[in-house]
Amino acid sequence: MASCWPRTSPRFAPNVANPIILCGGAGTRLRTVIGEEPKSLACIGRRPFLEILLRQLRRHGFERVILAVGYQKDLVRLHFGDHALGLKISYSVELTPLGTGGALRNAVALIESDIALIMNGDSYTDVDLGAFWTNFQQESADVSLVVVPAEDRDDCGSVAVAPDGRVLGFREKQLVVGKTYVNAGIYLAGKRILGEIPEDIQVSLETEMFPRWLKEGKSLGAFLHFGECVDIGTPDRFKSAQIILANAELDEHPAGREGKRA
Repeated sequence: MASCWPRTSPRFAPNVANPIILCGGAGTRLRTVIGEEPKSLACIGRRPFLEILLRQLRRHGFERVILAVGYQKDLVRLHFGDHALGLKISYSVELTPLGTGGALRNAVALIESDIALIMNGDSYTDVDLGAFWTNFQQESADVSLVVVPAEDRDDCGSVAVAPDGRVLGFREKQLVVGKTYVNAGIYLAGKRILGEIPEDIQVSLETEMFPRWLKEGKSLGAFLHFGECVDIGTPDRFKSAQIILANAELDEHPAGREGKRA
C-alpha cells in the first residue's frame, strides 16, 4: 500500500489550499529563554522561527498565508507586515485564548479555498508538502495528518495508525512500547469540516476535535514522514533547534526525504 515520495516537490497552484499557521500561543515554558516575546518570533540564529515556516511555504509555491495570532499579536504584525518573503499575509486575530481548534475556527472566514493546509507555529517538519497534498487527494480523507515515527518517546501524544494509513485513535503522553507515530502538527482539511469546530470557545484540535471526528465516523488519514520534526516548545528543544534548524529553508533544496504513507 505504500507509495514513494517524489524527490522533487511539486509546487502548489496559488489557490489550491490556503495555508494557516497557528502562532497565537504565549510560549510560557520559554519565558526564561525568550522573555515576553511571542514564541513565533523566538530566534533560530538571527531569524524568527516563523520566518522558517514562511520560507517553506513560499518554496512550495504558495503566495498567501493566514497567520492565526493572539499573544503579542501586534509584534508579529509589526515584524512581518502584510507582505513578507514573497507571501501576502492575512491575520486572524483571537482576542482571548482559543486553543488550536478555536484559533483555527476563528480563521475559517479568511479561507478562500475549499481545502486548508494547517501548520503549528512552533514546529518545523521538512516534509514534502506537494506529496502530502497528492496523497490527500488520492485518499479522499476528511482530514490528513503528517506523522513521524517515534520510539520510546513519552514527551508527546502518539497516533495509532492502521496499515492502510487510516488513523485509529490518539493516546495522551505516555511511554508506548513498539512502533508508534507522533503528530507532526501539519494537516490538510476541508473548509467544511473546519466549520464544525465550535465558535468563540477554547477548544483543542488535537485532543478534542480529532477524537470527536473519529467517533463521528469522519475519515482521518496519516502521512508518514521520515525526516526532521523539530519543535521549540521547551528550553531544551529550543536549544537543540538552534543547531538542527540553523540552515533550514535557506536554499532551494528539494523538500523532504523519501517517505511513504503510514
